[in-house]
Amino acid sequence: MNLSLTDHLLKPVHKFIRQQHSGGIVLLISVLIALAWANSPWAVSYHSFWKTKYAVGFAGHVLNEPLQVWINDGLMTLFFFVVGLGLKREFMIGELSTAKKAALPMVAALGGMLVPALIYLAFNAGKTSETGWGIPMATDIAFALGILSLAGKHIPAPLKVFLSALAVADDLGAILVIAFFYTTHIAAVPLIAAGVLLLLLSAANAKGIRHPSFYLLAGVAVWLCFLVSGVHATIAGVLVAFTIPSRTKINELQPGTRTDATKIERDVPQEESLAAAEQQRIENIKNTAIAAETPLQKIEHTLQPWVTFIIMPLFALANAGITFSAGFFTALNNPVSIGVILGLIVGKFCGILLFSRIMVSSKWADLPEGTHWNHLAGAALLAGVGFTMSLFVTELAFDNALMIGQAKTGIFIASALAGLTGSLFLRKLRIAKSQSFSKQ
Repeated sequence: MNLSLTDHLLKPVHKFIRQQHSGGIVLLISVLIALAWANSPWAVSYHSFWKTKYAVGFAGHVLNEPLQVWINDGLMTLFFFVVGLGLKREFMIGELSTAKKAALPMVAALGGMLVPALIYLAFNAGKTSETGWGIPMATDIAFALGILSLAGKHIPAPLKVFLSALAVADDLGAILVIAFFYTTHIAAVPLIAAGVLLLLLSAANAKGIRHPSFYLLAGVAVWLCFLVSGVHATIAGVLVAFTIPSRTKINELQPGTRTDATKIERDVPQEESLAAAEQQRIENIKNTAIAAETPLQKIEHTLQPWVTFIIMPLFALANAGITFSAGFFTALNNPVSIGVILGLIVGKFCGILLFSRIMVSSKWADLPEGTHWNHLAGAALLAGVGFTMSLFVTELAFDNALMIGQAKTGIFIASALAGLTGSLFLRKLRIAKSQSFSKQ
C-alpha cells in the first residue's frame, strides 16, 4: 500500500481540472438559455430582469446597482479570486513554477494576446471602437479544456497541461489589461486603504495566520475599497488570492506520522486484513494530511464548485443574451465584429504558433513531451474560444449598446468556430494516429 501525502495535497488540483470539463457543459447550456430567452417573445423581460436594481447598504452608505452589475462586479470577483488562487498554485508547484516550465506557455500566451489586439486595431484604430482591442486577447479556460476533452482521451496529457498553463497565463495578461487600461478614474484614499489591507494580509501570511475566514473577511473589505476607488473591483480578487498562505505546515505533523505508512507496508502481510491498530494508524495519516492542507487548497476546493457551476453560468445568463435580427449576417459587416472574429480565430492561432516556434527554434523551450506541431496547432485553434473573459472585457470597453452587441456577436461566432475547428482538427490527428498503429 502506498499512501502519498503529496497525492492528497494535490487532489484539489485534479478535481479542478475535472470540474472545468463539466463546467464547460453547464456554461454552454447557460449561453443557449440566454440566447433563447433574448430571442423569444419574452425578450423584453430578459433585458429588464438583469437591469432590475438592488440596494445594499449600511451606516448611510448604499450601493444601488442593477443585478447585472452585482454579478459582473461582485460575483465575478470570486471568479477572479479563484483564478488568482490557480495562478499562485501554478507559480508555486505547477506548470509556471520554473522558468523552464513556464517559458513556452507564457510566451505563447503573450503572442496569443498581442497579435489578436493588433488585428483588432487594424480594423478599428482611430475609431471610437478602438477601445475594444482587449476583447480578443483572452482564452476561456473552461470552454477550451472542455472542448479539448471532447477531442478524445488519447490526446497527449502534456498538451492538456500546456493549454491549461497557456490559459492561466492568458488570464494573468487579461487581468493586467483590465487593471491598467480599463480603469477610468482613481480615488486615492480608498485605493491606499486597499493597499494597507493587502499589506496586512501579507503580514498575516508571514506570521503564520492560516484561518481562511480571516482572509475572506479582509478580502471583502479590500473589494469594497476597490469598488469605490475606480479600479475595477474584480482586481481585488486576484490580489487577495496572492496573499493566501500556500505552504503546508509539515512541521506540525504528529510525531511518527511520516514513517507510519512505511511501518504499515512493512508490518502487515499483503494478503491479511489490517488489524485495528493499523487501521487507526491509517486514519491518523489521513487526518494529519487534511490538517496539513494549505488555506489556498481549502479555499480553492470550497469555492471552485460555486464558481464553476453557479457564478460563471449566472454571468453567461446575464451577458450572453444578444438578439439576432433578420439581417444578422449583414450586420456582421462592421469593424468591431470583424476585428473580434479575426482576432480570436486568426490572431490567437498565428500568435501562439509564431511565438512558440520562436521559442523552440531558439532552444529556449521544448515542445511538450509526446506532442508535435500539429498538436500545438490544435491547441492554438482552441485558444480562440474567448467567451467568458472576452464578454467581461466587452462590458468594460464599451458604453455604446450597439458596439457591445457587435462585440458579443463576434465573440459567439469566433468561439463557436474556434471550438469546432480545434476539436475536429485534434480528433482527426487522434484518428490518424490510431489508424497508423493498427497498420503496424
